[in-house]
Amino acid sequence: KFSNLFRDDEDTFKILIATDIHLGYLEKDPVRGSDTFVTFNEILDHAQKNEVDFVLLGGDLFHDNKPSRKTVHACLESLRKYCMGDRPVQFEILSDQAVNFHKSKFPWVNYQDGNLNISIPVFSIHGNHDDPTGADALCALDILSCAGLLNHFGYSTSVEKIDISPILLRKGRTQIALYGLGAIPDERLYRMFVNKQVTMLRPKEDEDSWFNLFVIHQNRSKHGATNYIPEQFLDDFINLVVWGHEHECKIAPCQNEQQRFYVSQPGSSVVTSLSPGEAVKKHIGLLHVKGKKMKMQKIALETVRTFQMEDIVLADHPDLFNPDNPKVTQAIQAFCMEKVELMLDNAERERLGNPRQPEKPLIRLRVDYAGGFEPFSVHRFSQKYIDRVANPKDIIHFFRRREQKERNDNDLNFGKLVRRPASEGTTLRVEDLVKQYFQTAEKKVQLSLLTERGMGEAVQEFVDKEEKDAIEELVKFQLEKTQRFLKERRTEAEEEKIDEEVRKFRESRKKNTEEEDEEVREAMTRARALRSEDAVLVEASSDEELMDTGTRGTGDSDDALPATGRQGRGRARGRARGARGQNATARGSSRRGRGSTSQESTTSSRTYKPVSVPAKNMSIMDGRHSISP
Repeated sequence: KFSNLFRDDEDTFKILIATDIHLGYLEKDPVRGSDTFVTFNEILDHAQKNEVDFVLLGGDLFHDNKPSRKTVHACLESLRKYCMGDRPVQFEILSDQAVNFHKSKFPWVNYQDGNLNISIPVFSIHGNHDDPTGADALCALDILSCAGLLNHFGYSTSVEKIDISPILLRKGRTQIALYGLGAIPDERLYRMFVNKQVTMLRPKEDEDSWFNLFVIHQNRSKHGATNYIPEQFLDDFINLVVWGHEHECKIAPCQNEQQRFYVSQPGSSVVTSLSPGEAVKKHIGLLHVKGKKMKMQKIALETVRTFQMEDIVLADHPDLFNPDNPKVTQAIQAFCMEKVELMLDNAERERLGNPRQPEKPLIRLRVDYAGGFEPFSVHRFSQKYIDRVANPKDIIHFFRRREQKERNDNDLNFGKLVRRPASEGTTLRVEDLVKQYFQTAEKKVQLSLLTERGMGEAVQEFVDKEEKDAIEELVKFQLEKTQRFLKERRTEAEEEKIDEEVRKFRESRKKNTEEEDEEVREAMTRARALRSEDAVLVEASSDEELMDTGTRGTGDSDDALPATGRQGRGRARGRARGARGQNATARGSSRRGRGSTSQESTTSSRTYKPVSVPAKNMSIMDGRHSISP
């Protein structure tokens, strides 16, 4: 009876769910370079064959913040091939689309655009890999949105308060409130939840008749005190949470006993790290929703490369390995070769029943050599498997497990030694490395003006988002603010007193984390604005050179992908077709959003406010003469 409830009819939504596709991962690898593109085509092919109402993606569609032309082209090609056509869309949108898609210059769902012929709408939030950056806060999804091939939603412009407004969908008698929240730094979002700064808006009419679906892209497992989002932070009126970012496939909905909603974690569709979670078989989900009931159908992905993983603890084989034996290293290498051969045999058996799977598997053998053993040459070992394995350089991973001892009445209980991997399973963040460095550094290289937290954020922007001016702008910003503080305090122009006031000011900022976050964001805004100004100057000078030489520049054009589209042909064809399953009233109301000026107001609110910038080599002591009353 339960399966009959979800037979295809006019009241049942069919939604294909996937997350963390990571298009472009290892695209230059001669063996694995096309894996992400092949699997993306398989995902969209499942959507087309199952005649889904729409595809829902949970972030990290792209692996890089600035994907290459090859990656963007492959993505556009796939979306155009599988998501455009004459099959009518059977659901309608009841919410104000100017609010749902406020960031877009075309604030309406793509299948209602008269110039496009969309058969499968794709809705996606951004992840931490493809999040908005730069002075205009654009991401790769905005290019797809502007081209009319994807609907980017869940973008929050405010850093003080987040109001999540749902996209309200209706098909027959089934209504879905689709909530989305793109990736936000976990610690900041954690703090916002604690401070009651995140609100999920609900429909005013018949709020209990909606199936509430929420898609999020954050840490689900705990990586630190506040570096994750606990499930109990989410509202209990939600029916299903689609959780992106975590790569282990746990797609079967699991109920949270406290909040009573269900959580589905689809996981990634490509192996991006050789870890145990990635070794779990990859799936996508076909979600059926009728009324307030749902059913998740798992669909195994057939084009994902086989991944075999195994651990060896040398100390567990005293009969085979004696660290005092001069030939023990050769014995260990022979033993590892036997293990790798067995794993290759298992991978081949798995692939026999699936011809769509890539030929060369991924193999990972983790060897714990604690106990006086020495590792052998990984490079020499890998040469034997270049033609048989997709990752020959990474087959063997040597590590020593740390042993955590538990004491009971001052006696060691050797039965309670806990092994913990030293190098895998731990996520190192740039901010943590910066903080650790300054905590252990000598006094003469300690920070006296900046805080470790602020410097860590700036370095992360520099590393992850290629904000070349991030560190410099943070230093300038903090320098200006400290000088203003000293002037207001009317500090005497003596070096000892100035140093003491600066130290107090720095300590007060460290305690006020919200104010410090605001300072970092302001500095990053200045860095992006400075980069935009530099880009304009470079472009102007390049144009002058082109006029003289008559040739094109050789710079990378990935950053200059078009962000807007032309109107193209007339709208008569689309208007004649109508709204594909929508009544005239609904289509008319959604069309009215096109004249809205919300996008312009949003853009203007993010404009850079000029501030005076001191000279590059200016220091605190340079402000001495202006400090005295």
